[in-house]
Amino acid sequence: MATGEYRGVLDRFEDDLAVVLLERDGDTIGDIALPREQLPEDGRHQDALFAIEMEGETVQTISYCPEETRKQAEQAQSRFDRLSQRPPGSDEEN
Repeated sequence: MATGEYRGVLDRFEDDLAVVLLERDGDTIGDIALPREQLPEDGRHQDALFAIEMEGETVQTISYCPEETRKQAEQAQSRFDRLSQRPPGSDEEN
């Protein structure tokens, strides 16, 4: 992994490890597995977003981004709601 700053998305937990997807410029470029305890406590939930600074393969800093996480969840819910609505006139009559 290149040294630099990344956006991290908590993808899943595997036992005591948290798998975080690393993104840069909107693209997922890799993932890292961290001990669950290394994550900020308030960000220990799926789809939490983080600002991560890496130096090679080592996490230097990881910060939970609660406002960005909230906005992302709202946008996803809004997309789901729009997709789940039936188009007008799609009701079948028997």
